[in-house]
Amino acid sequence: MFERLTLALCAVLAMVALAGGAPAQSVSEADATSFRQIISDQIAAFNADDGPKAWSFASPSIQQLFPTPEVFMSMVRQGYQPVYRQKSFTFGEITDNDGRLIQHVTIVDANGKLWTALYTMQKQPDGTWKISGCALVEVPAVST
Repeated sequence: MFERLTLALCAVLAMVALAGGAPAQSVSEADATSFRQIISDQIAAFNADDGPKAWSFASPSIQQLFPTPEVFMSMVRQGYQPVYRQKSFTFGEITDNDGRLIQHVTIVDANGKLWTALYTMQKQPDGTWKISGCALVEVPAVST
């Protein structure tokens, strides 16, 4: 069952990644700052192997798919190694893909490979933001 859920989630996230998006015109600076803080805090929790903290930044729909912090961390370790263990990351643009706000993050993984992580952010009923998905795209190496 875990493999089916992981494959389903990966398929959905790949579609989001491939769909692209337009620059988000309506994102406030406060929301953009929240996106950066939430993602930074989740990455810090991954680095500290703090599953409950990392899981707390996931949207309710992600928490339903991965119902415990342990299951969530296992999925991240298996499918999102560049996010789980990275050398560095920097924030890029925020795009709007049919109403879904996506924060672009450039990641250098533990082996020095470059990745783009596309974090879909979801506003909660209480006005806070949660991470509702992350698609990883490896940036092709440039030969000189």
